[in-house]
This record gives sequence, C-alpha cells and structure tokens, in this order.
Amino acid sequence: MDILWVAVVLGIVEGLTEFLPVSSTGHLIVAGRLLGFTGDRAGTFEIFIQMGAILAVVVLEWRRFVGLLRADPARAFSGPRGVWLLFLTTLPALLAGLLLHGVIKARLFGPGPVAIGLVAGGVLILVVERLRPAPRIDGVDALGWRQALAIGLFQCLAMWPGVSRSGATIVGGLLCGLERRTAATYSFLAAVPVLAAATALDLYKGMGVLSATDIAPFAVGFVVSFIAAWAAIRTFVAILARHTLAPFAWYRLAVAPAVWWLVR
Repeated sequence: MDILWVAVVLGIVEGLTEFLPVSSTGHLIVAGRLLGFTGDRAGTFEIFIQMGAILAVVVLEWRRFVGLLRADPARAFSGPRGVWLLFLTTLPALLAGLLLHGVIKARLFGPGPVAIGLVAGGVLILVVERLRPAPRIDGVDALGWRQALAIGLFQCLAMWPGVSRSGATIVGGLLCGLERRTAATYSFLAAVPVLAAATALDLYKGMGVLSATDIAPFAVGFVVSFIAAWAAIRTFVAILARHTLAPFAWYRLAVAPAVWWLVR
C-alpha cells in the first residue's frame, strides 16, 4: 500500500480512538501490523500523528486552556487552581512513565498484551457502570484535588497497551462521583499535558530514523488525525448524553479475540 494511504488510514485510526475508551495504542499496533508498517520509523510516525489528536482537544476546549492563564471568579477550573489540578492528574503517569517506559515498549507492545488489555478494560468498564456511586460532581469546575489525583492514578493503568488512557481516566472519574460527560471532558483536558510530554520524549528519541521523504506522510497523518479526533470527541460527548459506556466495553470484548488471531 502507498505510504500516503497508510498515513491516511493510521491517521483515521489514531484520531477516532485516542479519546474513546477503546485504546488508540492497541488499535495502532494492530493496524500497523496489518498494513505491514512496523519498526522504528512507524513508531515515530504513530507518535507524531498523536499531536494532531492533541491539537483537536486544544481547539475544541480552547476557552478552558486559555482560562488556565488567569484565574476567573466565574470558573473554579482556571488560573493556578486549574493548573494545579491538571498537575495532580498528570504527575502519577509521568513518574510511572519515566520508570517503566523502556520495559513497556520492549515487552508489552504486541498483540497478546493488547488483547489482554482490551478484555481487562472492557470488564472494568462494565463493572464500574453497574457499581459506580451516584454522580455528585457535575461540571469540571466542581472537581477537587482528591478527584484529580485519583483520576491521575487510574491514568497509570493505561501504560498497559490496550487498556486505554481515556477509558482509565473516565472510569476513575465515574468512581470519584463525576457525571459521565464531566468525566469525559476532564479526560480530554487531562490528556493534553500527559500526551504532549510523552510525545515530546518519544519524538526526541526517534527523530534520528527520519528523512526528508517522511515529511509528506507525516503531514497527512497529522491533519487526518486532527480531523478524525475532532469528529470523535464531538460525537462521543453527544453519545454520553444518552447512553452509558457499556457499548464501548462490549466492542472491546468483541475485538480482543480478533486482535489475538489476526496478528499473532
């Protein structure tokens, strides 16, 4: 397959799955293997197009991010307090990433671990949807430091490929009493610092494998990822207004065996 079409396909996969509770990393591993696009160059490409998905969140939630620059009496999640909450959510994953990044890359980026992560995450979503406490926090402005830190600890679960960063943080939010759309919105906001940091680190390590011929596919993947992520976020929030996360859990459980058999 032409490299530009590979870039389009992987950009769509990244954008659609990055902020849904289905695991973008797992889907990219599977898609890359099926397309025959693997190795160091492919890994750097997958990291780069993640920036397109991150940019989609920044564009959609730009008022929230601008509000972090100065405290707003009308919004509790603003200024230093908002930055502090995001820091608390980001810190556990950053520390875990620094300690375990090499081991995870070497041993867990394969179809077997991805399938296990998909199943474990799907079961966790179903259990939490059934047993979660009654929502008591409606809106990001009602979030406190305890919830922010707890969500950050749950985010560490996503270091296992297939678990899903958004799935882990949304589940953590639900267990902390956040209303579904609030949990999803905060998951999107919290994705930006942790994904930006991880992306910058991986790009720094992987830039040596790139050449001028990579500019076009990388640019295409970035743009496609941005568009797909923008559409996925808007659709996901609308779905949560009427439905639970259960359909995503059942999707994960259905996909896991296919992942195991297709690319093992």
